[in-house]
Amino acid sequence: MEARTVSLFWRIFAVNAGLLALIALLLVATPVTIHAPPTLTEVLIIVAGLAVTVAANALLLRRVVAPLERLAQRMDTVDLLRPGQRLQVDRDDEVGQVVHAFNEMLDRLESERQRSARRVLAAQEAERVGIARDLHDEVGQLLTGVLLELNSIAETEPEHRREIDGTKEAVRRALDEVRRISSELRPEMLEHLGLVSALTELTTTFGRVSGIDVERDFGPSLPKLAPETELAVYRIAQESLTNIARHSSASRATIALERGPDSIVLSVADDGRGFDGSMPEEHGGLRSMRERALLVDGALAIKESPRGGVEVRLEVPTTPVDEPVGAKT
Repeated sequence: MEARTVSLFWRIFAVNAGLLALIALLLVATPVTIHAPPTLTEVLIIVAGLAVTVAANALLLRRVVAPLERLAQRMDTVDLLRPGQRLQVDRDDEVGQVVHAFNEMLDRLESERQRSARRVLAAQEAERVGIARDLHDEVGQLLTGVLLELNSIAETEPEHRREIDGTKEAVRRALDEVRRISSELRPEMLEHLGLVSALTELTTTFGRVSGIDVERDFGPSLPKLAPETELAVYRIAQESLTNIARHSSASRATIALERGPDSIVLSVADDGRGFDGSMPEEHGGLRSMRERALLVDGALAIKESPRGGVEVRLEVPTTPVDEPVGAKT
């Protein structure tokens, strides 16, 4: 049979009541008297009794308040995108119950956030697919029709061929840009040819558009990943390259995909200006990357690169099927 835990109230009450009873007993059972004004001995006895009472209360309350202070600090710093931030429960009184309830609350919040984030990201991907389809089917076909119309006009108006050729080149550039945006929104190569091919196409396009040299280092035999994991790796690589182009002032970037013991490790680094001495606040794209990593049980680290810029490192677990990621039928 489990011993019944005395409540916190009764423990504090018992200590104070015991001290007061002891003082009363001393006054009754000993020849202690208090004069007005009190003598030096009486003052010392009163001060000693007060010190003992205060010390006993301080020791008891310190033991009670310390876990609550740690709880308050953790509540100020907890981040649901960094799971596992739990407090140790080493007591079964009211304070222990509060800490235990806090840990259970974090479990529920992390689970609910993961489910809601998965729904949000699924909706975003669906919207990306819809926009990509509209760009390809509507805008792309419209620009193609404009090119055909310009060709027809050039045949009937040869004296304006130079101006028409310039317009045709502008339309071709616009058509290429529409195709590029459509490809970024809906990475069809990822679905049909696999992660390595999709990342190769992504970095090739990125280097051409941004003017930044990209060095690729993809392992020769990479294990298979689940489709949602491949998409998360691709999107994190895409966001990392976008951040390099926007913020790093880099001239060179590297992207690597390596095999770990039971994982695949993605690394995207640059030789840019780095963090300028302080880590940036994680919002927008950075939090989106961390959320994607969390949804596939991955670990994401954003740190200073050995080359002086920033390195984004993602490690995701692999599926039991040991099949190269590029081998898709």
